[in-house]
Amino acid sequence: MIPVSIQMRQALGKLVLPLLVLLSIGIIIAGQADRKLADQARMTVADGLAPLWGLMTSAQHRVQAINTNLREAGRMASENARLQTENENLRRWYDVAVSLTRENDALKTALHWIPEPTPAFVTGRVVADSGGIYARAVLLVAGTESGVHVGNVALAANGLAGRVTETGARSARILLITDIASRLPVMLDASHATAIMGGDNTPLPRLMYYAQDTRPIEGERVVTSDQAGAFPAGLPIGTVHYLHPGQPVVVPFAQLDHLSLLRVFDFGQALIDPPDAPGHVPLAHPRKTLTLPLKTLLGQG
Repeated sequence: MIPVSIQMRQALGKLVLPLLVLLSIGIIIAGQADRKLADQARMTVADGLAPLWGLMTSAQHRVQAINTNLREAGRMASENARLQTENENLRRWYDVAVSLTRENDALKTALHWIPEPTPAFVTGRVVADSGGIYARAVLLVAGTESGVHVGNVALAANGLAGRVTETGARSARILLITDIASRLPVMLDASHATAIMGGDNTPLPRLMYYAQDTRPIEGERVVTSDQAGAFPAGLPIGTVHYLHPGQPVVVPFAQLDHLSLLRVFDFGQALIDPPDAPGHVPLAHPRKTLTLPLKTLLGQG
């Protein structure tokens, strides 16, 4: 190695920048004087550096891939730990559920429990309702040929949707719980108080006629009541929400604005008739007039 004095190094350092500037100016002038030669020289340099750029790009991609894999491995480790914790919790709840199921079965056996019959149901596709007297109703592609009858209960995936009001051979109209013509008895799950839920053509039906000493609680579940005999008890409807103080509404579980499929259940509520008591006088049909003699009504022959 040739020894160079400090003064020489300083002089060379001062000359580097001017030399580079002069070289750049010379290259620009040469490129303008002979553009074809400049293009050939540029392409020659690019061809020579292409393998180097390829190696650098490949190394960069590998480093990025390794970095991504390391981050993914860390995320998978945390996800695996979370899933293991969740699995342990589910196993504990599974053991509790099995224990409660066995206890329930034992109690039913001891009480000679008579289970309720499983309701029949059909599933149909929902189409837009192009007519009818209701503002909030849908048409179901299933009718009397499929076993659908007036009064059947329509359930969505998450909760109650409505009730069948009209039927055809291959279609049925379902009145949604948000329609202004919809009125049904409900029960508040927390307080077990009863109320009437009425639609008003908005997405949130109102709660009415509830006891003043058991006001609905924000967030509590609302289920159907079997007081009127039209619905079975316990069907999920939604949760209580207060839009304004003293004005409770129900936020339905079912997405009634985006219905695609509905299940129509026949719970057979109308088939459950009470037994006749001794001396019981049957009520007249609403379209007929009771014309029994007074002596007969009084039990005198």
